[in-house]
Amino acid sequence: MDLLQQHATVILILVFLIVTFLQSGIDKVTDWSGNVSFIKSHFSASPLRNMVPLLVAVILVLELLSGAFMFVGIFTLLTTGDTGLAISGMQLSAVSLICLLIGQRLAKDYAGAMTLAVYFIIVILGLYFINN
Repeated sequence: MDLLQQHATVILILVFLIVTFLQSGIDKVTDWSGNVSFIKSHFSASPLRNMVPLLVAVILVLELLSGAFMFVGIFTLLTTGDTGLAISGMQLSAVSLICLLIGQRLAKDYAGAMTLAVYFIIVILGLYFINN
């Protein structure tokens, strides 16, 4: 119980990120063709237009791995106090967000890129809190 109270902020950030990244990854798995089709149209005028399926697969793997690491990371944090998996998950989620940001900027979707900043700030705050 002491570890829960000691790490409440980090755990809440991790839960938020787990929901965000696992839901996004699971959505890509369950509706692969719909996601690829949407993103192909979104990137139709960008230099990435011919690589959409590969890029969606890369993002899918990053999202699922980061969500899984953070999920298991909560349990290791609460049981042993070890932060390694939670940190790795947050770092992977930051990499995923940077990849998405690059794509949004290349597609000239500046509003979409701006919304990613909110998620990135949450990840950075989570990393800051878990390391201090």
